[in-house]
Amino acid sequence: MPLIPPVTGQTPATSFERLLHIMNDLRENCPWDKKQTLESLRHLTIEETYELSDAILSDDMDEIRKEIGDIMLHLVFYARIASETGAFGITEVLNGICDKLINRHPHIYSDTDANNEEEVKRNWEKIKLQEGNRSVLGGVPASLPALVKASRIQEKARGIGFDWENKAQVWQKVEEEMQEFRDEFNAEDDTIIDHDRAESEFGDLMFSLINYARFININPEDALEKTNRKFIKRFQYMEQRAHENGQKLQDMTLAEMDVHWNEAKKL
Repeated sequence: MPLIPPVTGQTPATSFERLLHIMNDLRENCPWDKKQTLESLRHLTIEETYELSDAILSDDMDEIRKEIGDIMLHLVFYARIASETGAFGITEVLNGICDKLINRHPHIYSDTDANNEEEVKRNWEKIKLQEGNRSVLGGVPASLPALVKASRIQEKARGIGFDWENKAQVWQKVEEEMQEFRDEFNAEDDTIIDHDRAESEFGDLMFSLINYARFININPEDALEKTNRKFIKRFQYMEQRAHENGQKLQDMTLAEMDVHWNEAKKL
C-alpha cells in the first residue's frame, strides 16, 4: 500500500508535489483512476468548470477554493495520462505556459511598450498571428456556448482595431436590428412571416446587444445567469407560497400567481 504523502510544507511547490505523488498513486492503484482516459475525463472537466463558475457567481470563497482544487486535479490527471504514452508530462505543460506568457508579454519581458489594456490585447493578437495562427478568430473554440462565443469573437476583433468608435453607434445598431426582427412578424397578430429570416434577425439582435454590453462593461453571460437565478428563486418562492395555501400553480390563475410573484420581487 502506498504511503500517504505527508504535508511537508506550506509552499506552492511542496503542495503541488504532494498532489503529483497522490495522482501517481491513484493512477497505479485505484481501479477507477486506472481506467480513465483523456476522453472519459473531458465531460467531467466541463462539469467541474461550470461548478467553479457557479461558485464565483455565488461569491462563495470556500467553494471557489474547492472547485479550483478539483480542476487542478483534472489538469494533473491529463498530464499523467499523456506521460504514459510519452506525449508530454507536467513539466512540459508548465514550461510551455511559462514560455508562452513570456513571449506574449514583451512589455514586461522585453522592450515593447504597452501603456494600457487595449495595447496589451493588440500586442497579444499580433504575436499569436506571428506564432502561426491563421486567423485572429481561430483561437475561439467551436464548442463554446453561443453567448460566450459571441463575446470572445467581438473581443478578438476589437483586439486588432475592428470595432465601433463609441457606444452610441452600437446602440443605433441594436435599434436597427430590433426593427429588422420586428419586420419579420405580421403586425396584426405577431405571427412569423418567414421563420428562417426571423431566426437570423433574432441572432443579429442578440449579437448587437452583446456588443453593446461589452461597451458598457457588462458580461452578458454573467448577466443572463444572474437573471436565471433570480427567476428560479422567485418562481420557487411562488411554488412555496402556493403549497402553504394548499394550492398547485397549475390550478391557479395568472392573477393569483402574480400576487406571489410580486411578493417574491419585494423580498
